[in-house]
Amino acid sequence: SVSTAWHSNDDDVYRAPPIDRSILPTAPRAAREPNIDRSRLPKSPPYTAFLGNLPYDVTEESIKDFFRGLNISAVRLPREPTNPERLKGFGYAEFEDIDSLFQALSLNEE
Repeated sequence: SVSTAWHSNDDDVYRAPPIDRSILPTAPRAAREPNIDRSRLPKSPPYTAFLGNLPYDVTEESIKDFFRGLNISAVRLPREPTNPERLKGFGYAEFEDIDSLFQALSLNEE
C-alpha cells in the first residue's frame, strides 16, 4: 500500500545531493574566458553576428561605437514593413575577420 502521510523518521527525509563546488565559477563573468565554441564559427566571410534585444532608437553609429576597436565592416538594422521609421529590435553586424567576430561574441550580454 502507498502512504501519503509525511514521515517524521529522519531516515525517510529527502536530502539533496551535496554540491560539487569545484564546478562552480569562482570569478565574475567578465573575468572568465568567453564560452564560445570556435569550431562553430564560420571558416570564411561573411563573419556576421546577430544582435538581439536592441532598443528601437539604436543607430548604426552607436553599434559601431559599441564595437569600437574591432574591424566592423557593416551594420544592418531591419525596419518594420508597415512603419519604416521603427526598427524591429534586432540587427546584424558584419566583421572583416574571424578574430573581430570572436571578440564581438565575447561581449554577449554587455
